[in-house]
Amino acid sequence: MQQHIYHLSHIDLDGYGCQYLSQQCFQNIESYNANYGPEVSARLGEIVAKIEQDKFLHGDETERLILITDLNLTTKEGSWIEKEAIRIGAKLQLLDHHATGANAAERFAWYKLDTTRCATLITYDWLQTHYDFDKDRHLAPIVKAINAIDIWVNEDELFEYGKVMLGMISGAREIGRVLFPAQDRAFKLSMIEEAKNRVEDENAPIKLDDDLHQIKKAFFRQEKNNTKDNLVASFVTELLTTDRQRLTIEYKGHKGILGYNVGNASIIGNACMVENDDYDFYMDVNFRGNFSLRSNNKLDVSQMATHIGNGGGHPNASGGKVEGYKDSFVYADVRKFIQNYIDLKCN
Repeated sequence: MQQHIYHLSHIDLDGYGCQYLSQQCFQNIESYNANYGPEVSARLGEIVAKIEQDKFLHGDETERLILITDLNLTTKEGSWIEKEAIRIGAKLQLLDHHATGANAAERFAWYKLDTTRCATLITYDWLQTHYDFDKDRHLAPIVKAINAIDIWVNEDELFEYGKVMLGMISGAREIGRVLFPAQDRAFKLSMIEEAKNRVEDENAPIKLDDDLHQIKKAFFRQEKNNTKDNLVASFVTELLTTDRQRLTIEYKGHKGILGYNVGNASIIGNACMVENDDYDFYMDVNFRGNFSLRSNNKLDVSQMATHIGNGGGHPNASGGKVEGYKDSFVYADVRKFIQNYIDLKCN
């Protein structure tokens, strides 16, 4: 029987390390990521809804597995997802190493807890056992490096290499995880692949550290070379433009594109306005409710910033802060909040 995997994992090196392995093992796989807290339940809800949609469209002939890695569940969360998995006819498997999941691990047969290893190593061994994965063990060194840094085995020969990788993933903020999750994940997994290719080189930690700028540029380069900031701006602007219907907001009859935690508004915002000349403004809001506004002589955004956020600036470049901003890890909720906030300010 054909199998389809729905893989939820954490948002650090270990979490993405698990997905780096699963994407090489399985042909039919969809990936999701979550930080701890309510985002875990929200992403599991997305997976349940997606499985229901897939079963409606494609029938019940496919075995569906919800794979959860590097995330611990409470017993309440475990009970909920177990009931939902039974209801929709999906299997469950959780692979984790956080001791805070001990109570849930004792209760659920599908909950594998091993506090002696990182989740990437647990996932690697599980894939080898059940799917005959990586027979020649060419991925073993990179898994070992992730394990060394994640559980802090500083005497391990690959500890320093893992340290560079840890910063590599935590510093990868070029693409917004909430706004463009698939592209953000692809970027991070591509860097782990490049790290895998260098792990056994001489002076590997220094080599990877030296190469990181070029590794990032290679991911964002499309036709010709440019500065990294310009390459990222072009890449993100294309994403914003392609997805602009989902990102559209309005202010006093003016159309705008709303980004979330995109950053670098001077470059990306201006590039977005040039590329989308039928739009009047670009707005990027961060998780604290601070926002940047950009325009291309279509709207005096200094007046808009003053009106909605006690801010100001220049006619084409301004900023402010949304009062009482309520952050969310679901972009649709962010957009709804900002649009409602603007509408209230305008009424």
